[in-house]
Formats: sequence, C-alpha cells, structure tokens
Amino acid sequence: MAFYLRRFIPQCFISVLLFLFIAPVLRLSAQTDTLRLLFAGDVMGHDPQIKSALQPDGTYDYRPCFTYVKPIIEAADLAVANLEVTLPGKAPYSGYPMFKSPDALAVALRDAGFDIIVTANNHSNDSRAPGLLHTIETIRDLGMQQTGTFKDPRDRDLFYPLMVYRNGFKLAILNYTYGTNGVRTQSPTIVNLIDKEQMARDLAEARARKPHFIIAIMHWGLEYQLQENAEQRDLAQFLIRNGADMVIGSHPHVVQPVKIETVTMPDGSAKSALVVYSLGNFISNQRKTNTDGGIMFQVELLHRKGIPYAELGKYQHIPVWRYIHREASGKVTYYALPVSRSPENLTLPTVAKTAMRQFAGHVRQQLPAVSERK
Repeated sequence: MAFYLRRFIPQCFISVLLFLFIAPVLRLSAQTDTLRLLFAGDVMGHDPQIKSALQPDGTYDYRPCFTYVKPIIEAADLAVANLEVTLPGKAPYSGYPMFKSPDALAVALRDAGFDIIVTANNHSNDSRAPGLLHTIETIRDLGMQQTGTFKDPRDRDLFYPLMVYRNGFKLAILNYTYGTNGVRTQSPTIVNLIDKEQMARDLAEARARKPHFIIAIMHWGLEYQLQENAEQRDLAQFLIRNGADMVIGSHPHVVQPVKIETVTMPDGSAKSALVVYSLGNFISNQRKTNTDGGIMFQVELLHRKGIPYAELGKYQHIPVWRYIHREASGKVTYYALPVSRSPENLTLPTVAKTAMRQFAGHVRQQLPAVSERK
C-alpha cells in the first residue's frame, strides 16, 4: 500500500498542476468569440468590363472575375465591398463618367461570398433616383445587406445605422461619401454625405444601440494620391472620438496607409482605432499608375463573454491585382488575383507577371508593419 501511495501521490500532484495551468486557458478560449471581417475596395464597371461580361445570348456574367479571390472571401464571417456603380436594371449600360452596370455584377458579388455592399460614393446618383432605387432593391433581393443610400427617409430610419448580427457579435456599420459629382440627389432618395453634425447624430444613435463594435466606411480623399490628406485624418479622428472603433476608406483608387490613430476623448482618456485610409481598386479597368489593384483587409474581432465591447485581434492586408486575360479567340476576362497565390488553370504571360510583381512591391513599400498583426 505504501508503495502504491508513493506512486499515486506524485501523479495526482502533477495532474492538479496541469489542471491549474490549463483550465484558465481553456476557460478563456471557451469564453471568447471570434469574428473574421474582410473589406474589399472599389468595384468598378468601366465600358471594357461591361463588354467582357456580355455573353453570346445577350446576358451578362461577371462571376469569372472573382474566381481566384472567392476562397478568401468565403473564409470570412462577413465580407464587405464598395460598389462604385449603379444598377439601373436595363440597358443602355455605361462606364465612366456615368457608371451603369448590369444586375449580374451584384449577382457575381453575392456568389463570390460578399455579405454587405456599401453604396455611398461619388457615383451613387449616376442613374438618378430610379437607378439608385433599383441598386438598393437588387442588392437586398439577392440576400445581401446594403447601406449608404436609401429609398426614402423612412428606409433610412428603419435600417440606419446598419446593425449586423453574426457569431454572437452585434456590429453597427455606417457609410458616407464626400459628394456625388455634382449630380443632385432626387427626393425622396438619400445618399449619406460627409457632414459632421449628421455623422455625430448617427454615431450617437449607433452607440445607443450598444453594439460590440462600430465601423465607419468612408468614401473620401483625393484620387491617385498615395498618402492620406489632412482632411481624411481630421475626419478619422472625429469619427473615432464620436464612437467609431474602426474606419475603412475608399475612393482614391490607390492604396493609402493603414494606421493606428489615437484621439483624446472628452473625459481625457485616450482611444486608439485602426484606420485603413484607402483600399484601392478591387476590380476595374483603370490604367493610371498604381490603380491596377488594391488590398483586401482582413480583421479578426474578439469578444469575451461578459464584456460589452469587442477588441481588435489579428489583421492583415491581402494585395489583389487586376489581370486582364486575353484569349486567342479575342475573349477578354477581368480577374481579381490575390498576388500571394498562383492562379490554377491560368497561365500569365511574362509581362503580366512583371506587372503583378511591381504592384506587389509597391504595396509592400506603401504599407508599414502597422498594417499587419498576426
């Protein structure tokens, strides 16, 4: 018996020690939920893109465009894209300067895995009120959520801020644009414009609904500028001070810096938030330097049980390059290619590989270490 006890007691002691060390870790893991978010940049619809999507039977199909990014998008719990075109619902369709694309573009975004489409941008009114309405209805009818533009004041009152529920998380999403290229918004439709007084009221409403995290998606800045300007920084700090926990930007059509911005709150405390100043283009036909791609930004939110807010976890940028594939038959297809993955069943010519490497190199130079937390 004595020999048995001498062997048993050390084993029990070791078991207790293991339990004391491992149990808190297991308990913490069990009490923490994770939500993976993905943000994509400007989805454009230039004339050559419309032509490339046209099928022999007169229909349109954009689904091939997202073949190689689809696995990344589908891996997210929530994927968000900026639709910088209108969907008028009928021809004639057109690219710049008045973007009017077939509904098939929204179908392709849905099939690629996007859950939320933001529509407040400088091209929101390109199809006037009927196109703005049809854009909203098409996106929602496809089962995606949408925000930034609205059918009328009642629609905005009902659905803004956009409240999103997923994996035990409650998010508030807001979306604004600097303008609409001088095209007046026709009553009763609404396009959310950047207006500090209105944004402060909206953020107060968002806070009152007690979400775990508030995200502001902004269409701002100057086109083709590689650095954010003072107005963007001022707006980012304003949004953070009024409750935004993260700010995502678009419009410049090039990648701009990712930064942690810190502001002083009214009570004197400091608050820091992640700001992505510009995601660049997700897919387009733009040819200016640095416009041939952008980044998808992936963020993990962590929510511990009993805590009324979510925290920022891991985040990273995923460079995406626009490749225009030309077949011997003359058929053209636009692809959004993640530069970190070699596309299967697609052979890139040397000139395309060189262009993609140059784009990837530019993104590496443009984004400092703060744009990654792994």
